[in-house]
Amino acid sequence: MEKLGAERGGIVAAIGPLIRQHSYEVGGEFVERFLEADAETCRVLPSRASATGHAMFDLAGFIRMRLENAGVLMIDDIGVDTYSDERFYSYRRSVHRQETDCGRHVHAIALEP
Repeated sequence: MEKLGAERGGIVAAIGPLIRQHSYEVGGEFVERFLEADAETCRVLPSRASATGHAMFDLAGFIRMRLENAGVLMIDDIGVDTYSDERFYSYRRSVHRQETDCGRHVHAIALEP
């Protein structure tokens, strides 16, 4: 974005809708991969989950952490959980319900002159 003229201090990021931590249990291999790539990730991987070695992943917290580390400080998190909110598609929910399709989401990046 900076190559296209954006200034880091003027970037506004929005988080969500997306799966939220209370709905996003991940296995040990997921945790290991993230911790190998970035030890700071442990901030968003609480170890309490129903299965041993599993964690509840805070995707929104991870995105916020990465944005802040990149110098993006204007972040709006709408707080919507796609798993529990029926207005939105959720791949995980569709798998749990054994549905044949989960739908799609669209995301956008816009540069204003």
